[in-house]
Amino acid sequence: METLLWILLWAAVLGLMLAGLAGTVIPVLPGPALILAGAFVHAVFTGFTPITWSRLGVLALLALLAYLFGNVLIALGARHFGVSGWAAAGITVGTVVGVFFGPLGLVLGPVLGAVLGEMVRTRHLGESVRSGLGALYALLWSGLVTLALACAMVGLFVWWVWQG
Repeated sequence: METLLWILLWAAVLGLMLAGLAGTVIPVLPGPALILAGAFVHAVFTGFTPITWSRLGVLALLALLAYLFGNVLIALGARHFGVSGWAAAGITVGTVVGVFFGPLGLVLGPVLGAVLGEMVRTRHLGESVRSGLGALYALLWSGLVTLALACAMVGLFVWWVWQG
């Protein structure tokens, strides 16, 4: 029975961590929060050894940084490229719609949403395409930073568990 519990524990932890890594690329999933949840599940079921409250605090800080940097980079990138409120609304709608079209939809949805949103406002294709490219640039940098922080979270967790 004890072996079955360990298998279930590791399945839950691994599932949450993998979903968390996927969530850094799929905007609908809260990536770093799922990684933190996986570490918390492990900590609870192992009596907070080797994942202690302070180590959970480090992972929580990294999750918070991933969230903040991700959103700040999107805002800065959008601002740099002059993305308007209409384009930002288009990015949001495009992201939601893009989820239903797989990985390609997750990239093209926000970009096309920004272009269409800006087209509603300006009726100029050049300016609208610039907003779409700005959205793409901001989303890519945000995704890379979030992915790097999520990988650091998983790496620290694995290191701490390995060192036992």
